[in-house]
Amino acid sequence: MRRRGFITLVGGAVVALPLAALAQKPGRTYRLGCLSPHPRDIHFNVRFFDNLRRAGFIEGQNLTIDYRAFAPHIDLISQLAAELVIAQPDVIYAAAPEAVAAVQQATKSIPIVGITGDMVAEGLVKSFARPNGNITGISIFSPELNGMRQDILIEAVPGIRRIAALADPSTTTEAKAHALQEAARARNVELSIYRVARAEEIAATIDKAQASGATALNVLNSGMLDGNGPLIMERVAALRLPTMYQWGLRAEQGGFIGYGPSPDHLADLTARFAASLLRGTMPADLPVEQPTKFELVINLKTAKAMGVTVPESLLARADKVIE
Repeated sequence: MRRRGFITLVGGAVVALPLAALAQKPGRTYRLGCLSPHPRDIHFNVRFFDNLRRAGFIEGQNLTIDYRAFAPHIDLISQLAAELVIAQPDVIYAAAPEAVAAVQQATKSIPIVGITGDMVAEGLVKSFARPNGNITGISIFSPELNGMRQDILIEAVPGIRRIAALADPSTTTEAKAHALQEAARARNVELSIYRVARAEEIAATIDKAQASGATALNVLNSGMLDGNGPLIMERVAALRLPTMYQWGLRAEQGGFIGYGPSPDHLADLTARFAASLLRGTMPADLPVEQPTKFELVINLKTAKAMGVTVPESLLARADKVIE
């Protein structure tokens, strides 16, 4: 595997927080609720909880974690959010746009640290500098990243003329879809949008996209789609359909190509927010941040299996190349 330095795209001051010496009140047990599209044991969560431990919040000693994964049951997300709120945690961590929206609907008082596309555009906070409500966290600007991923995918598959985008209707508006189609058209590529709202629809939708002539697939931002990444990877591998994912990690796991924020960087940022909120800082006093480290990962082994020769110019820009 070849490795290069991180690509730094977006600025933003990291919230500086003290570690264990300035952490929690002696003798108190804290409760953290978590709503995520992913199983608890993924690497992101391991790093996130380890950061909390080093900040003085240790599960089984002074921290209780109530964890709910929603990707297999997206229709239950509101119920899962309500269950977390009923347990009255000190802080709730919501790991996707759908999760942040569901938790905000369930409580206006419990502090929330969220990861979402654009907290201002989604109406979650009034401004990045002054959130003013019970939510703060990280905006990763998903619409812009979707467009960047599309451009990279077109470059990665020379001669491509028709691509498909797998979209979650809860996170991809008509305006966002139209903008992607116009951007593809400017590069003489036809883009078709395929909307999927449930995990059970994913495989059949991918089959339909390929049958309609698409020769590559872009998975757009969505907690539900990302949480079902293994299902998507299995189907596109069977169809030999080159696919762009929301995270470089998917390419490390066997996908063709992935581009997005560094998971380790994002886990570190999220843990700093969570620790600060657990200590009693109000969300309104913690400006929304943006990730500053991004990863482009290309899996040449998968590319070869799919009959794709990735241009050397793109390989030279990758942070990691799996060979």
